[in-house]
Amino acid sequence: MTEAQNPKAVVLVSGGLDSATCLAIARARGFDCYALSFDYGQRSNSELDAAKKIAADAIEHRVIRLDIGALGGSALTDTAIAVPESEGTGIPVTYVPARNTIFLSYALAYAEVLDASAIFIGVNAVDYSGYPDCRPDFIAAFQNVVALATKKGVEGGEIRLETPLIDLSKAEIIKTGGRLGVDYSLTVSCYQADPDGRACGVCDSCRFRKQGFKDAGLEDPTRYQAK
Repeated sequence: MTEAQNPKAVVLVSGGLDSATCLAIARARGFDCYALSFDYGQRSNSELDAAKKIAADAIEHRVIRLDIGALGGSALTDTAIAVPESEGTGIPVTYVPARNTIFLSYALAYAEVLDASAIFIGVNAVDYSGYPDCRPDFIAAFQNVVALATKKGVEGGEIRLETPLIDLSKAEIIKTGGRLGVDYSLTVSCYQADPDGRACGVCDSCRFRKQGFKDAGLEDPTRYQAK
């Protein structure tokens, strides 16, 4: 008689603080984790370098090449659009059109191939930049797509979208990761990190990250660019 295998999960790993925490949570819940990252034309590849380090202990780590950047329309993929360095209103220019929809579609395909029962994504609707594809309503809508558009869903099975960070503050995320042994010095969250992974310290993502460590009462291990 063979031993029961652990359930499989596809975990989206960007290289940032949130996805590193999400991966640690998936592991703690007993999943065999298959990490998935995307080279989508982002400004710096340093976050992908970080993703490879973070996912080193995953069962498998795949990096998918997607040239979303060729479409333009975002400061994260178009160097002609400046990354905002002060707080603004509305959906910022760092929003990448349909990014999470595309990423989750690939994750769903991978989950079907693996016969995985879950997809973990580190979206957050508390301390975030206001992206529409990080909201609970979007996740609920995509869960319906999973049920309608997959062989597993049609045949009565289930692939759950797991969003363990969606209602947590950045400080709560950091504390959770700390309890799970996440090494945040490996992560890169900055929208315009340099090739060595050093953060600018002034973009939205850097501001949320710095405040998160402060509110958590923990030392910030982020390496910053010299000013």
